[in-house]
Amino acid sequence: MKELIYSRNAVYETLSARRRQIFSIEIAEGVQEKGKIAEIIKLALQQKIKVSRVPRPKLDKVHQNNQGIVAEVSAYPYSDVIEILANARAKGELPFILMLDSLQDPQNFGTLIRTAEALGVHGVVIPSARTVDVTPAVVNASSGASEHMLTAQANLSQTIDALKDNDIWVVGLDQAGAEIEAGSRHLKGALALVVGSEGEGLHDLVRKKCDIVLKLPMKGRIESLNAAVAGSVALYLAYLSRPK
Repeated sequence: MKELIYSRNAVYETLSARRRQIFSIEIAEGVQEKGKIAEIIKLALQQKIKVSRVPRPKLDKVHQNNQGIVAEVSAYPYSDVIEILANARAKGELPFILMLDSLQDPQNFGTLIRTAEALGVHGVVIPSARTVDVTPAVVNASSGASEHMLTAQANLSQTIDALKDNDIWVVGLDQAGAEIEAGSRHLKGALALVVGSEGEGLHDLVRKKCDIVLKLPMKGRIESLNAAVAGSVALYLAYLSRPK
């Protein structure tokens, strides 16, 4: 199945990652060959990918915020949990995994992938159903970080059991949990952080499977942060707690 990736960072990172087949790239007429566009054209030439100039309205039909570029690519290459754990071992690091429990919003998903990639998370696990997939909108929202991130689709409950068998501590993030303390011991070792959906939070079975459920301390009037912000803050807390 083919997809249309849009925006400069998304297309550039797709080219850089070399995890998908790229069939063609279209650039709007009048767009100058400088900055990221020049880098994209250079990579495309190196990889022998056809680059065409087309009228801007053609690209606008794909997405209004296309930034003057669209690439036709193969489907997103999903990974699996075994490969994610192997990625951690290959780097000589304790596993650092993000699990998303039925997230629905592409922007939130993309934001979390971008944060996870920036912090060295070894992989993301999403449910096999009832969740947003890695769509072109997610690739765009992640600024292309999704192309460098191993993402697996799996049964979350079974995956949590498998991670525990590999001595990985599973921490749920939910407003019903206890407050995370600075330097929390729960975030220091091999870790899988589970972030709930925007509306429902963690599903009951997933919550019960977690070793512990925590929440971010809140001092202001707002009761909670959205999934992307809360998850990103928790990822940073975990990153700062990990051995360097």
